[in-house]
Amino acid sequence: MLKFIAKRILQAIPLLLLISFIVFSLIQVAPFDVIDSLTTPNMTPEQVAILRQQHGLDQPFLTQYFIWLKNILTGNFGNSMITQHSIAADLAEKIPNTVSLVLPAYLTALLLAVVLGLLAAANRGKWVDKAVDAFASVGIAVPTFWFAMILIYLFGYRLKFFPFIGMHTLGKERDLGDFMAHFILPYLTLIMASMPRLLRYIRTSAIIEVDKDYVTVQEAFQSHRKDIFSRHIFRNISIPIVTQIGMALPMLVAGAVITETIFAWPGVGPYLTSATKALDYPVIMSVMLLSAILVILGNLLADVLYSIVDPRITRGGAK
Repeated sequence: MLKFIAKRILQAIPLLLLISFIVFSLIQVAPFDVIDSLTTPNMTPEQVAILRQQHGLDQPFLTQYFIWLKNILTGNFGNSMITQHSIAADLAEKIPNTVSLVLPAYLTALLLAVVLGLLAAANRGKWVDKAVDAFASVGIAVPTFWFAMILIYLFGYRLKFFPFIGMHTLGKERDLGDFMAHFILPYLTLIMASMPRLLRYIRTSAIIEVDKDYVTVQEAFQSHRKDIFSRHIFRNISIPIVTQIGMALPMLVAGAVITETIFAWPGVGPYLTSATKALDYPVIMSVMLLSAILVILGNLLADVLYSIVDPRITRGGAK
C-alpha cells in the first residue's frame, strides 16, 4: 500500500509543477494586471513604473515565476495587492469556514444519493424509480442561485425562521445555536446543488449492476433482494462513489462560490470573487493553485480508496 501511494505521489510532482506554470502563465497573459486597479487617472507614467517595480512586475516572466514558486514552496503566498493582508493568513481563516459548510453538505448529499439511488434501482420502472428520477431531473435543471433565493424568500424573509446573511450574528460568534441557524439555508442549498447529479450517477451505476449475471444467479438461489443490494451491488458501485468523493475534494478550497456569495458566508468563495473583481492576481493564483493541488490529492485519495475497495487495483498498479 505504501509503495502504491509513494508511486502516485512521485507521479503527481511533475504534474503539479506543470500546473503551477500554467496558472502563472494564464495570469500573465490576462489583458489587465493588478496595477490597473491601483492606478488613478492623475498618476504619471513614472509613478506607475514605480508601482510595477515595487510589486516585481518589471522583472522578466521566468524570473517572476521562479520567485513566486520559491515563495509558494516555503508557504509564503505573498500579500494581497489590494488589502496588503497575508494571503496565507486569509486562507487559514476562510478555508475552515468553507470546510464547515461544504463538507457536511456534500456528505449528506452523497448519503442521500446512495440510499435513493439504490432504492430506485431496486424498484426499476416502478413509481418509486420514476419519482426519484423525476426529482433528480428537476434538481439538475434548477439553478443553484434560484433555489437559494427561494429558500431566502420563504424561510428568511417571509417566515423569518432562519437568518440568511453571514455565519454568525454580531456578538454571538461562539454561540452554536446561532451558527446552526445561519448554517441551515446554505447547507440545504449545497445539498440540492450536489445531490441530484450524484443521485442520477449512482442510480445509473446500480441499474447497470442489476442487469449483470451475478445478480441473476443470486436471484436464482432465492437470495433476499436486500442482501443482493447491500452485499453485492453496493460493493460493486463503490468505485464510482469513490470517484465522486475524489472529485469533490477541490470544493474544500474553491468552495461553493455561488452559495457562499449569496449567503455572504465568509469562506473562500466570496474571497475569490472579490479578488477577481479587483484584479488581485496573487490571491487568484493562490486559490487556483490550491484547487489544482486538491484535484491531484483527490485523484490520489480515489486511488487509495480504490485499493481498499478492490485490492486487485493495488496489485495491478504496483507492477
